[in-house]
Formats: sequence, C-alpha cells, structure tokens
Amino acid sequence: MLRRVEVCSYNEKWSYLFSEEAEKLKRIYRNEIVVIYHIGSTAVPGLKAKPIIDIMPVVKDINMIDKFNPKMQEIGYESKGENGISGRRYFQKGGDNRSHHIHIYQVGSYEIKRHLAFRDYLRNHPNEKKAYGELKEKLAQQFPYDIESYINGKDCHVKDIELKALEWYKTIGVN
Repeated sequence: MLRRVEVCSYNEKWSYLFSEEAEKLKRIYRNEIVVIYHIGSTAVPGLKAKPIIDIMPVVKDINMIDKFNPKMQEIGYESKGENGISGRRYFQKGGDNRSHHIHIYQVGSYEIKRHLAFRDYLRNHPNEKKAYGELKEKLAQQFPYDIESYINGKDCHVKDIELKALEWYKTIGVN
C-alpha cells in the first residue's frame, strides 16, 4: 500500500499531541533528557502541514540512547538509527500511517539550532509561512502518492527559508 501525502490546515490538537508524547519520552529517557522541543510544521501555528508530530529531544549523551530502543518499541516506535544524519537518533511511529517522528540530538549539535531557527522564523514571518504552506499543499496535490517527489519539490524552498532563518537568528542575538 502506498502512503498518501496529506497536507492539511493547522490543527490546535497538534501541540497537545506533542505534550502527551513528550511526557512519554521523559519517562523513558529520564535524566538523559535536557529539553524536548516541538519542531517541524506542526509546531508553527497556522501553517499547513502533514499531520505528523516532529519532536526533538536534546540529550546529554547520544551514545546512551540506543539502549532505550526496546522501551521506544513498546510505545510504538521503530528505531531508524542515524537515518542519514550523523549524530542523530531517529524514530518513527505509525508505520504507513505515520503519526510521530522523533529526532534526538546531543547538546551542542548544530542540527538543534537549524531546526529551531526554521520553526521560529516561520512563526515570526507570516508571509513566508503562508507561501511555504501553499507550496506544500500544491506539492501534495501534485504528488499524492510520491513522498520523494513531494520532499524534492520543497527542498530548494526549505533551504532558502533555512538560510534566512539562520541569518535572522543572528540579528535577534540567538547563538
């Protein structure tokens, strides 16, 4: 069965779903967790998004995370290891009906800043948010069963926003 690329209007329940899942992660990882962030499009009020909650726990030692994989599996997550990004641990929940992605990084990882800058930039730039949402909606209609083409179609736009977001972070004094 092919997974459908679905982009929908912002849903207020996404922040609740994030909080609910973050509590589960705190119970599993306990003292390894430094902070847990809601990232991605579902973390940007008003942004059209695939209804998948992206969660970014920041941990003290990334090398300790793999030992918790059986507990993550118990709550429905599939471990994907680094999944293409060195220093990350990535998990998916929901199989073809994906509901959550977990991106775990160690304190100090550049990836943390990149994700937060992107999220915060869209939260503070309504025209950029609207254009990005419209692009995602158009691509989902154009490629309803082709996630790769959907991702590739927004890649340049995402990289452009990311560059602007990192520059914006500098101007507002975020290191």
